Amino acid sequence: MTAQSVMIPWQDRPEDSNDIMWRFSENPIINRYAIPTSNSIFNSAVTSFEDGFAGVFRCDNKAVQMNIFAGFSKDGINWEINHDPIEMMAGNTEMIESDYKYDPRVTFIEDRYWITWCNGYNGPTIGIGYTFDFKEFFQCENAFLPFNRNGVLFPEKINGKYAMLSRPSDNGHTPFGDIYISYSPDMKYWGEHRCVMKVTPFEDSAWQCTKIGGGPVPIKTEEGWLLFYHGVINTCRGFRYSMGAALLDLEDPTKVLYRTKPYLLAPAESYELTGDVPNVVFPCAALTEGDKVTVYYGAADTVVAIAFGYISEIIDFMKKNSI
Repeated sequence: MTAQSVMIPWQDRPEDSNDIMWRFSENPIINRYAIPTSNSIFNSAVTSFEDGFAGVFRCDNKAVQMNIFAGFSKDGINWEINHDPIEMMAGNTEMIESDYKYDPRVTFIEDRYWITWCNGYNGPTIGIGYTFDFKEFFQCENAFLPFNRNGVLFPEKINGKYAMLSRPSDNGHTPFGDIYISYSPDMKYWGEHRCVMKVTPFEDSAWQCTKIGGGPVPIKTEEGWLLFYHGVINTCRGFRYSMGAALLDLEDPTKVLYRTKPYLLAPAESYELTGDVPNVVFPCAALTEGDKVTVYYGAADTVVAIAFGYISEIIDFMKKNSI
């Protein structure tokens, strides 16, 4: 079994734009009421699958219970999301309890699609599961103790071990957070926890001075792992989430080679500024085709939108504007 490659959603940069990343003109691509029970659909993950795409979507219902749902698309823009949440079966554990599930990521490794999410088990921690077909899903042991969020797997083993980024946190709407990496021989036991990136001093790059967290699965390039991430500033109107990028060393991802001082994308459009949680751009997935990258992000904790860029331009921008 191998991951399939299909043409990703794409729209050329507008002629009047000099932005490194630009938005899809028809955003948002998934609205908050795309399934009958949903209050909002956002912070979701997609991947190429068979002759199209599959995804795992965060759909909060009208009781604002958080859960994850599978969905499929031929073009990566128009989605059919299942009306019932994913039901997990036992994977490498019989302990598959969960109070909630949200903010998934998906990546293909070796012979299956692995899913990580924020899993409610006496507080938020990192849940792990896998699927072969996006119809049957198997839940594994939680990776860490509570409290943790933003579990992001690398798409291949590093030095013979599975690797995952995460952001240790607390049980609330965390007013702090740095990115760490952990390793596992078997997707069950995790250790060798190391710090990768910390928040920046306010005076150096304020948009990422309160907390940061990994976004889409890192993209392997000749120059390093391209990691899109979110950064947060605490303003007089609350948290403001924006998107930046970093380049990590291929052999030792704790080494940050470059990191954007300016953001790549920040809340500016109405669907990013207004919603259940205003002022949020929260990237969770990326599709690549050659030098092109399409990033899926949650907007205002309400809808799903996409933005585009060229990997080479993003890396060049990082080199010229690194903190």
